[in-house]
Amino acid sequence: MSFAPAVSLIVSTLGDGADLARLFDSLDAQTFRDFDVVIVDQNAHDGAAAAIAAIPRSFPVNRIPTPGMRGLSIGRNVGWRAAHGRILLFPDDNCWYPKDFLERGVAIMSARNAAILTGRSADEDGKTILGAFDDDAVLISRASVWTTSIEWVTFVRRDVLEAIGGYDAAIGVGAATPWQACEGQDFLLRAMAAGFACWYDPAVYGHDVTWAERTTPGQMRRKARAYGRGMGYVLALHRFGLAQKARWVGRSALGALVYAARLDREKVGYYLQTMLGRIEGIRGYAKSKPH
Repeated sequence: MSFAPAVSLIVSTLGDGADLARLFDSLDAQTFRDFDVVIVDQNAHDGAAAAIAAIPRSFPVNRIPTPGMRGLSIGRNVGWRAAHGRILLFPDDNCWYPKDFLERGVAIMSARNAAILTGRSADEDGKTILGAFDDDAVLISRASVWTTSIEWVTFVRRDVLEAIGGYDAAIGVGAATPWQACEGQDFLLRAMAAGFACWYDPAVYGHDVTWAERTTPGQMRRKARAYGRGMGYVLALHRFGLAQKARWVGRSALGALVYAARLDREKVGYYLQTMLGRIEGIRGYAKSKPH
């Protein structure tokens, strides 16, 4: 392993470190071996350090403790600046990958001469989960950015991060704002505005558990509201027109109507909270008068 690997994976984590075991196992199995991992440990104590150190692995790991920091985007920014890879990825601490994930991603990125390569989330049979994603590989546009990316399946050249300054710390899970999602879409929109080519390929995917497996219905509704606010904020921040804003608010309203007809109260609540969150995000941007 060279000092400057081809790929560095940046993992921002908060918790006991137990979730990292499955991710590390999947990285140990990778057919592409020129990579290292940077763990940004945001815990206020060293409780996770021993758990992280005890997980078997055959690749270098650099743990960076940041006990005074909170927020996924802040953690990613700390991590990529400390990493040495020419290509950066930002796994969630509870995701995992197919054994050919890195090899496939690096190859497609090179073949397409893409500054950024995105993929989708899927179960272990390759079926899409955790959102709607386009079926075909495509050059990402402003219109398609919402259905062609997820943060932990995104390969990014270092020069992109250097040019646009990384992730916006005011957006994403754990940020000190109401905008708890869509930091990835904000990142892509800023990269495209700076002239970087962003390519999406559904053949590139990672694994995670579904929201229903890891949250209660009440938690789902709260997440829907918070994530909806993030999307609404990013729609307004990047000056999407009324038609696009109405489309995304309307989609969640339609979802509520569909599940009302099916008498599914839990999903009605989820879609209503998503709709309300998106409206709040759009209105909140106007009130906050951001940069």
